[in-house]
Amino acid sequence: MLQLKIVSPEKVEYDGVVESVLVPGTMGQFEILNDHAPIISTLQKGVVEYVNQEGKNSLNILGGFVEVQKNVVSLCVEIG
Repeated sequence: MLQLKIVSPEKVEYDGVVESVLVPGTMGQFEILNDHAPIISTLQKGVVEYVNQEGKNSLNILGGFVEVQKNVVSLCVEIG
């Protein structure tokens, strides 16, 4: 399982455990699963999708950054 935290300038949009995260990277969309290699990447306008116990969730973003390290996924995004 992954610990996901999505933060925008206004508030913490999500903070919890997820199975996977799909993000719109500037070089293309990519999925983050358990034990993903450490990475820092910029994000472009698109949809962030994540799967938790309630099911599939999505969030429209205008851009931002993602960092993955030791099954912790941190997104700093602008909501659009």
